[in-house]
Amino acid sequence: MKYVLITGAYGGMGYATVKELVERGFFVFALDKKVGQTEENVLPIQADVTDVESVKRAFDKVKAVTDELFAIIHFAGVYMLDSLIEMSEEEFDRIFKINLYGAFYINKIFMPLLKEGGRVVLTTSELAPLDPLPFTGIYAITKSALDKYAYSLRMELQLLGVSVSVLRAGAVSTGMLGVSTAALDRFCERTNTYQCNAARFRRIVNGVEAKSIPPEKLACKVAKIVEKKRPKFAYSVNRNKLLLLLNALPRRLQFFVIKKILQ
Repeated sequence: MKYVLITGAYGGMGYATVKELVERGFFVFALDKKVGQTEENVLPIQADVTDVESVKRAFDKVKAVTDELFAIIHFAGVYMLDSLIEMSEEEFDRIFKINLYGAFYINKIFMPLLKEGGRVVLTTSELAPLDPLPFTGIYAITKSALDKYAYSLRMELQLLGVSVSVLRAGAVSTGMLGVSTAALDRFCERTNTYQCNAARFRRIVNGVEAKSIPPEKLACKVAKIVEKKRPKFAYSVNRNKLLLLLNALPRRLQFFVIKKILQ
């Protein structure tokens, strides 16, 4: 039996992937801040990916079961919409800790269990290779940094026979989207700078979310990446055609279009 570690395992995408991989014969270490009950071939591990000592304790629990992981799959993350000039310093730090540092801590600490032929899969975002929209800046920045981290990690781990891939996902029907849009609603209410702009952007967000896919579809994609003999670096799922079209425009024109829409 092959062993897999999944972070953010009890979120919508994470848990769908847990179930998908168990059905395919894997044993899953399901790591999250809040965990569910023990299931057949699933061992819940309560841990905070932003806390090094917590991750080390999680490593000890995995090491007590096996000396080898076939894959590490990252879902731990937060999706935030806010203004870069109005968000608090604490929130700025927090999203970097969760979306970037957490992946770094997990990979560094669990690396001794990944042998030749193993793989790492990181969930970034369709925004990672694109120019960010207003109020998605902090999310796009952290996911872009995670994407570049993954590329650099692949460059290094290929020398050890370990592959690294990113899944650049568009909108997925999970609780994360609801939380993020609730945050945008609060931002619209409290901002003193972008009142009209934010309200209009809220309608754009609704349009993007309407084209979301179920987490099971994303889980199937992740499973296929894990099982591929030679996974490539980047995979995409449910990319938004309007975002792609906007990004294809010259940047000067992108600025003009967004200003016209949101002002």
